[in-house]
Amino acid sequence: MSFSSLLSVEFKKIKRSKILLILLAATIFLWLPAIFNANINFTMQDIGISPENNFLIQGFLGMSWFMFPASMVVGTVLLTQTERSNKGILKMLSLPISTKKLCIAKFTVLLSLAATQILMAVGMYFVSAAITTQTQGYNFMLSPMFVLKEAALIFAFSIPMLAVFWMLSVCIQTPIFAVGAGLASIVPSVLMINTKLWFAYPMCYPFYVITAEYGKLATKMSTNDINLSMLLPVAIAVTVIALAIACFRFGQAERR
Repeated sequence: MSFSSLLSVEFKKIKRSKILLILLAATIFLWLPAIFNANINFTMQDIGISPENNFLIQGFLGMSWFMFPASMVVGTVLLTQTERSNKGILKMLSLPISTKKLCIAKFTVLLSLAATQILMAVGMYFVSAAITTQTQGYNFMLSPMFVLKEAALIFAFSIPMLAVFWMLSVCIQTPIFAVGAGLASIVPSVLMINTKLWFAYPMCYPFYVITAEYGKLATKMSTNDINLSMLLPVAIAVTVIALAIACFRFGQAERR
């Protein structure tokens, strides 16, 4: 079976699951506080950021720190448990296909889910900005290209984190432990972005990049720049190692 055929099968499974509904619900809840507390954006003059920029960045900060990683933890575990609950994984493993290829196909689906949720967040931003513009009498709409650029940064910087989450879901058979390990790994992100070794902790990458963007938009606020010479080698190594472990471990428990 070709890789494209495997992807087609995996995407059909996603359509029948509730993962997309969970991602959508999380995205809606993310932007509700931004609508209800929109007046706060007018009190940020002391750090030199405009209300419309603050509206977007605060929403993306909340998404990149917890909502997005937590949704991916849950989505990753659901992705693996969908197979284990009805023994679908055994049926797939009985076919003459490479387990490594199947593992990478499922990780590709996870990347697609991540991109989907980020696009949902972008769509909800424009809905929220339109509502807030009407209620506050101030234009909160930003350029779509600028918003998409910020969203693309979150996605690109989240790939190593997603690889780690996928590795945990493959290696930890018990769902509650897999979710617990993933969620526990998110919490230290706030602490890690304030250290010189932040680049060694992939779970803080999405949060760090949006924090850096915040510093660019807030003229009176200083944040650290992203040193790609330090980040890229570590990010690539983490992604490769995590995927290698996942591919090695994938299907071992079911084959016993």
